[in-house]
Amino acid sequence: MNERKTERIVRSHFEKFKDQIEIEEQHSDNPKIDKLLSLASKKGIGKGFPEFLITLKENYDFLIVIECKADITKHESANKDKYSDYAVDGVLLYSSYLAKEFDVLAIAVSGENQKELIVSHYLHLKNEKKAVPKFGDKLLNIDSYLSGYIKSEEKVRQDLFALRQYSSELNNNLHHYKTTAGDRSLLISSVLIALTDKAFCKAYKEYDKPEDLANYLVNTVSNVLRDANLRSEYLDNLNIQFSFIRTDTALSTEQGVLRNLIDSIDKNINSFIKTHEYYDVLGQLYVEFLRYANRDKESGIVLTPSHITELFSDLAMVNKDSVIYDNCAGTCGFLIAALSKMMKDAKGDIIKERQIKSTQLIGVEYRARIFALACSNMYIHKDGKTNIIKGNCFDKAIMEQAKMNKPIVGFLNPPYKADKKKDPEELEFVINNLEVLETGGTCIAIVPMQAALSQKGKIYELKKYLLQKHTLEAVLSMPDELFYNTDVGVVTCVMIFTAHKPHPLNKETYFGYYKDDGFVKRKNQGRVDAFGKWENIKAEWVESYINRKAKIGFSVNKVVTAKDEWCAEAYMETDYSKLTMDDFYKSIKMYVLFNELFLKND
Repeated sequence: MNERKTERIVRSHFEKFKDQIEIEEQHSDNPKIDKLLSLASKKGIGKGFPEFLITLKENYDFLIVIECKADITKHESANKDKYSDYAVDGVLLYSSYLAKEFDVLAIAVSGENQKELIVSHYLHLKNEKKAVPKFGDKLLNIDSYLSGYIKSEEKVRQDLFALRQYSSELNNNLHHYKTTAGDRSLLISSVLIALTDKAFCKAYKEYDKPEDLANYLVNTVSNVLRDANLRSEYLDNLNIQFSFIRTDTALSTEQGVLRNLIDSIDKNINSFIKTHEYYDVLGQLYVEFLRYANRDKESGIVLTPSHITELFSDLAMVNKDSVIYDNCAGTCGFLIAALSKMMKDAKGDIIKERQIKSTQLIGVEYRARIFALACSNMYIHKDGKTNIIKGNCFDKAIMEQAKMNKPIVGFLNPPYKADKKKDPEELEFVINNLEVLETGGTCIAIVPMQAALSQKGKIYELKKYLLQKHTLEAVLSMPDELFYNTDVGVVTCVMIFTAHKPHPLNKETYFGYYKDDGFVKRKNQGRVDAFGKWENIKAEWVESYINRKAKIGFSVNKVVTAKDEWCAEAYMETDYSKLTMDDFYKSIKMYVLFNELFLKND
């Protein structure tokens, strides 16, 4: 058999994209690549010689390595450890070395003609231990490879990790410059808005005086938002919120501080936003900054993790025709997650995309500083700020204004009570959201578990009112440390209602024990999807809810009233098959600890 035939097929395919790539065979003129291959011999000693090495002119951090075999029976071994004899085995060996410095797409190709050709793709990101299958079984064009790589779960996870690292460094720097925790996100948002202005991008580096650059930054933000038709009273509020930049000591007087900051934000945050559209970057930065300042508890602010905002859109089956309402908008995390799903469903229909942004996203935010972040955030995400309303969601005029757009999906994470006597109950915000929705609309809220468990007092009366007016479709118990990143110790559940349809007397409500989202705690990162489990877990959660599946140890359907506890734990059968000796030992240790701490003191 003739391996040269396989190589000709591959070469012919990729030569069609020579304006986008550089193709090298057996070795590379790039000293970094050549050094990495110096110990990558398939026989275990010496240098490795892949059939093809392809670099992209648009992205030199992304490398394609290709290994060919003429015999299709030599495509892949059972254990992928016969590097000399099999295409997949060999190319994965090469990628394991190259991934020390590059993001690598490893392609194995076997066969002497197009009809019998077998193709396997593996994505191996820099410093990751393993390569993962990607792209199917056909050779694709370069744009498809580049887009698939950039938007892959693995790459997004890698970029998020880098963003978190940068946000921590940025937070430390701003702390050093005495910029207050509350102002840091506003500063970032002002820079991101200004960077959407072409004139600012060209001119800001030419400003020598810090004071002049600070004024130029604030003026640019004001002009950009005015040109985007932001309501005048809202623009006045934003101008007040951003005005601290003009007088901040470090930003307005110390040479190079603001200019270097703008450069840094452009490189690390703006580039992330351009690459990964519709991710709530400002919200995540706000959480990061407040976490270090330890101000979450006193403010009642508990911003929802991004994977949960995405879950809400899937549970509500959001599409291009949905109209979304969030009466506790915060930095608009729920609206941005919904926007992402709606834009995908619009499939490039520009007229529909404009309609989505101008009429189908409604948010209300009371706090002036957070409102400024909300408007900034929606503008940065391609101007969906039109219906972000500043004010009290319980104000009748604001409710009527929100109703004009006829929302059919409501999302909210209400502010948690800081003052037990004065602040509204979380369920009052849920009721408020439901009152604005169209009949039959879906409201999904994440609230403290206590709101589901109470069987007396005000919360019980609110539960009773909810069932009189609306239908309780589901309650999902969330991971205990879901808000670990915000340092707010609250156990939560998700409640799902159908608006303006009283709960039928004998209707069963779905209860899900959604405690394991696959996230783990990492030092200086909080809870992260380190092992890439979330997408599969989310799919299982959504499918189980939509189909109302009852599964031992996971979910149950139960008829409940306001007097009952609204949580899966109260009704679910235990799946004893999952119990291990570790569970037994843990229980014994907890019992012993309880005895030591409490019983001895009695």
